[in-house]
Amino acid sequence: MTKEITIGNKKISDKQPTFIIAELSGNHHQNYDEAVKLIKAAADAGADAIKLQTYTADTLTLDSKNKWFIVGGKDQPDAWKNQSLHDLYKTAYTPWDWQPKLKKVAEDHGMLLFSTPFDDTAVNFLEDMNVLFYKIASYEAIHIPLLKKVAQTGKPVIISVGFATLPEVELAVKTLKENGSGEIVVLHCVTEYSDNARLQYMNLKTIADIKERFGVQSGFSDNNAGIQVPIVASTVAEASVVEKHLTLRRTDGGPDARFSVEPEEFKQMVADIREIEKDPSAINKVASEEEVGTMIGNTHYGPASEKEEENTLFRPSIWVKKPIKKGEVLTTDNIRVARPKHGLAPKYFDEVLGKKASKDIEEATPLSWGVIENRF
Repeated sequence: MTKEITIGNKKISDKQPTFIIAELSGNHHQNYDEAVKLIKAAADAGADAIKLQTYTADTLTLDSKNKWFIVGGKDQPDAWKNQSLHDLYKTAYTPWDWQPKLKKVAEDHGMLLFSTPFDDTAVNFLEDMNVLFYKIASYEAIHIPLLKKVAQTGKPVIISVGFATLPEVELAVKTLKENGSGEIVVLHCVTEYSDNARLQYMNLKTIADIKERFGVQSGFSDNNAGIQVPIVASTVAEASVVEKHLTLRRTDGGPDARFSVEPEEFKQMVADIREIEKDPSAINKVASEEEVGTMIGNTHYGPASEKEEENTLFRPSIWVKKPIKKGEVLTTDNIRVARPKHGLAPKYFDEVLGKKASKDIEEATPLSWGVIENRF
């Protein structure tokens, strides 16, 4: 049996009730009172933990209108299209000064609060907040420098692996373990962001494969509409952890509104999970045998659909953050990891540091091997 994890007063294992996380994301619409209401609604629904995201537009991307930073794609929400990533993230981030106060609100209501950092400054901030554990987002599963920084805290890490390929998941888990991470939970995640969950792409069988292959607790982070899939993930696919986005009202809009659930839906999800944990036959009230079979699907790593493949655009990569002259050394002062994905993968960051530019490179240009002297 995979080792049980204890975080605060909560236990995570395949022998315990599912650990249920309410993800706030940007669903507070940058209104502190709304964030507090979301936390109280999560507590009322029976959530075990609240998850925030710790970033600013500047820590997540570059303030640029270059073509690479403008949102396009046929499957992206209309509200996102033609916006720069920087402008989009400015409307969605959670103010950092709220986060210690929200942590106290969550703890006062019997829940743990933790967060997803996106850069070193966020990890330092969360360490000062004394969070007990960390979350790595699906997009950042390939952000090897960030994984090293988080692992070096020695705290437990929950990592979503979304559309990561099997070699990418292997590298992420290896990086966490080799850099001193506490216990690890790996979450299968389907990153379609659909307002109508397409069951054929869920592949919940991957949850059990993660547990067996990596010897870790595994679970499911749901980025699609409705509550049916996370219920099946928890009770049939044996996810030890389930994460779901919570909003007060979908009609209020916001970047994540279309695939978030409202408080009564979240409460129903928790109630159904708890009932089925006690009486597995109760799954019949949630999904037919055919639907369950479709959701379980196959073991699958990497994008499962065209929509998921398109969403890999928002992964981070290595960028030039200020103009670099030919012959100038690449340092942390002139290159960084940021979204989107057009540059070299973050795993090469340490390798390129100290090398020289083979030509002049403009600011907000993706770094490539072609502009680096003597790669080998």
